[in-house]
Amino acid sequence: MRNIDFSSWQNVIVTLLGLALVTLIGVGIRLVVMSTLQQRRERANRQINERLRTLIAAYRTLGGSFTGDLTVNPAHRLRQPPPPVQVPADGDKAAAVLDLTPENAGGSDRARRIRDAVEAALADILLLGTEEHVRLAERAARELVAGHLVHTQELVVSLRAFIREALDLDPVPAGLDIPMQGPARPSPGAKKDDRQGDKGGDRNGGGMGMGMGGGGGFSVGDPDEHEHRV
Repeated sequence: MRNIDFSSWQNVIVTLLGLALVTLIGVGIRLVVMSTLQQRRERANRQINERLRTLIAAYRTLGGSFTGDLTVNPAHRLRQPPPPVQVPADGDKAAAVLDLTPENAGGSDRARRIRDAVEAALADILLLGTEEHVRLAERAARELVAGHLVHTQELVVSLRAFIREALDLDPVPAGLDIPMQGPARPSPGAKKDDRQGDKGGDRNGGGMGMGMGGGGGFSVGDPDEHEHRV
C-alpha cells in the first residue's frame, strides 16, 4: 500500500498495471495447481475403476456358481490316454462300445477351461489385489501347481467385502446364510462358434477347389475345340 501513488495519472496507470500483473500471476499459479490436482485425481480414479473392474471380473470367475462341483480341478495333473474300445467276446467290432464314464473319460475339456479361467483370475488378483487377496491367491495357485482340488470360497468372500466397501455399499448382513460359491462354469457357446468357423473355412476351401477345377477343365478343352473348327 505504501507504493501506491495516485498523485498523477502516470502513477495511477503504473499502479493499476502492477496490481493487474500480480493478480494475473496469482490466478495463473492457482490454475496450474488446480489443473495438476485435477489430473492426479482423474488418474487415481481411472486406476481405481480399472482395479475394481478387474477384481469384479475375478470375483465372477471365482464365485459364479452356487451348485455343482465348486472346486477347481487342476486338469494338467489328470491327463490320461484315451480309454480303450471295449470289444464283445464274439469279436463283433460293429458292436464295440466306447466307455465314456467319468472314471474312464480321461479328463474333461470343461474342467480344463474352468482351470484356465481361474488361473487368469488369480493372476489378475496377484497384480491388483490387496495384501489379503494376494496371500489367498498365492495359496490357491500353489495348490493348483501341486495338483490339489482348490476351493475359492475364502477368496470370494474377501473380494466381495472389498468390492462392496470400495463402492460405498453396506456390508452383507451378518444373518444371511449365503451358500458356498465356486468357479463359474464356462458356456459352450465359444466352442460351438469355433467349430462353426472351422466348418465355414472348409466350405470356402471346397468352393475354391471346385472353381479352380472347373476353370482348369475348360482351359484344357480349348485346344481341341480350336482344332475341330480348323
